[in-house]
Amino acid sequence: MNKRNGKKINPKYIFVVGGVMSSVGKGVAAASVGNILQSRGYRVANIKCDMYVNIDAGTIRPAEHGEVFVGEDGIEADQDLGNYERFTGNDCVRDNYITTGQVYQEVIRRERNLEYGGEDVEVVPDIPNEIIRRIKLCQEKNNAEIMVIEFGGTVGEYQLLLFLEAARMMKAKDPQGVFFIMVSYLPTPKLLGEQKSKPTQFAIRTLNASGIAPDFILCRADRPVSSDIKRTISIVCSLPEERIISAPDIYSIYDVPVNFEKENLGEVILKSMGLKAKKKDLREWIRLSGKIRKITKTVKIGIIGKYFNFKSCRDTYISVIEAVNHAAWSENRKPEILWIDSEKYEKDRRSLHELDKLDGIIVPGGFGKRGTEGMILAADYARRRRIPYFGLCLGMQILTISFARHVLGLKDANSTEMDPKTKNPVICTMADQVDKLKKKQYGGSMRLGACPAKLAKDSLSHKAYGRAKISERHRHRYEFNNFYRDDLEKRGLRIAGINTDLDLVEIVEVKDHPWMVGVQFHPEFKSRPLDPHPLFLTFMGACLKNKGRRKN
Repeated sequence: MNKRNGKKINPKYIFVVGGVMSSVGKGVAAASVGNILQSRGYRVANIKCDMYVNIDAGTIRPAEHGEVFVGEDGIEADQDLGNYERFTGNDCVRDNYITTGQVYQEVIRRERNLEYGGEDVEVVPDIPNEIIRRIKLCQEKNNAEIMVIEFGGTVGEYQLLLFLEAARMMKAKDPQGVFFIMVSYLPTPKLLGEQKSKPTQFAIRTLNASGIAPDFILCRADRPVSSDIKRTISIVCSLPEERIISAPDIYSIYDVPVNFEKENLGEVILKSMGLKAKKKDLREWIRLSGKIRKITKTVKIGIIGKYFNFKSCRDTYISVIEAVNHAAWSENRKPEILWIDSEKYEKDRRSLHELDKLDGIIVPGGFGKRGTEGMILAADYARRRRIPYFGLCLGMQILTISFARHVLGLKDANSTEMDPKTKNPVICTMADQVDKLKKKQYGGSMRLGACPAKLAKDSLSHKAYGRAKISERHRHRYEFNNFYRDDLEKRGLRIAGINTDLDLVEIVEVKDHPWMVGVQFHPEFKSRPLDPHPLFLTFMGACLKNKGRRKN
């Protein structure tokens, strides 16, 4: 029990679980529920529970698992924390992310320290109890009135059992304070042409087998759910039809809260909890949703990377895509994103001419040598052809290497990540990372989370932010080598942002270029649909100017 304005509050807990299949928008649904309840005047916090034995998401390949989202405190987490931040505006930290690995690690640590008082430690109830402890700790730290806890995967997965057991135990202790939302897919077989609810019915029965009954069903489908389907599902799970919510495919993920509200989801949830709305205000989201649909003019952005061969590009670069969307929409433009595999430029430099058809270029973050030579060539082409270029983390290092090679004349300039023996390491291993790499201490050991920087007054970045001091999130092991700083500056590379405590270069800009900026951090993590990131905004402005120049 916590306090709000001096009054005691009994927090409510909503668990969001998957039904038939994953990757149908459960994270966006959980974020939207948080958004809606916030709009009704309640303090909300979100948690993502991942079944992985990994301690965090930092060692998982983004091409297969999706983007690694970095929180303010440096937690390397699932991409859904990005959805939570974009939809609710709440900054996420390690309390908002729970993995199986974290839970077992803590239980074993406590056992080794005799914190169980000599009792035998068992999978049940000690593992579920640790999950519950973490959920309640997050609630207390946020003083949240409503917690929205998303479980990764689906109810039929074996590794989810202990998380479901934790939720069941919480429900048993507090029947009026714990609720369950199932997000389940309703397929429409092409040959039949009609929706089928049988898979969802089976998922409901599977959840029942864990001792849990869903309180709400969000019916994901390619089209709105019919009243007949709602009636069938209502009977199967003994719920009123108002709790069976249609969640069809939509134009933009930012339509989801608006669509849910059309079905009165917020009102139905609060009524089931015995709570009343303190206010109702989704006006800005409704306005944004309507605006996005009406935009017809486009802006063409090329994203030059290398993680295009496994999982969808959208999952790998989701925060970059959304930051581009936010900035483009603010300029009444619809972004047309072209995915460019940098390796093709290494095979055929003539392909670089295709960049002339773009309004702007982004080189996002990444690791390893593969594809970087093609990125370096693309950065040089953008400099010579005056195409707006935005380098994020690795993209900043690529810009620096390219400038050192093609302007400063250091033909073998490189990063120690790509070539440990390079004679001109304009990008070098951070001092605190050398021993960690030798000892193979990879997990959670990079420079992570929010760090401050001071901006040069004459820079594009200072103009974009409108202030001299900033704080942005980082995830890297390599840095700009200050040994080359004076020479690079003399030839036209502006040092636009510095972490003065570490004397670490955070932002570089190419002078005498319309907009060529590289940042060591990840500004995409802090962009919001209703508050686009200033660097993406000014980049977008430069892209539109370039678009006009190309037409003329």
